[in-house]
Amino acid sequence: MKELLKKIDANPYPPMLRDLPEIDIPIEGIRGWLLKSEDKQVVFFDIEPVGKMPDHSHCAQWGIMLDGKMKLTIGNDTKIYQKGDWYYIPEGIVHSAEFLTKVFVIDVFDDPNRYQIK
Repeated sequence: MKELLKKIDANPYPPMLRDLPEIDIPIEGIRGWLLKSEDKQVVFFDIEPVGKMPDHSHCAQWGIMLDGKMKLTIGNDTKIYQKGDWYYIPEGIVHSAEFLTKVFVIDVFDDPNRYQIK
């Protein structure tokens, strides 16, 4: 039981979320568990401090930081996000992120096919 509690403490996602299918993402140090509906995806991310993700755009995205620290640039605005902060990226807006520490974030994507299952 102590070992299970240590794993839960290190990762805020309980087994019921970590039992969801993992997303197929080709970036070492980024994991995500997928919850999907007919028109949306929710991804529970566990991200190591992998550095900067390049500029990109896609469907609308809303996220909330559970833990960690990241620098997020949305359009021309750059801000440091930490535990409790949320953000919204409208569809087609160029954005990038830099993961400064280990980050746990929940993202909702307005596209049921944003990520595929591993």
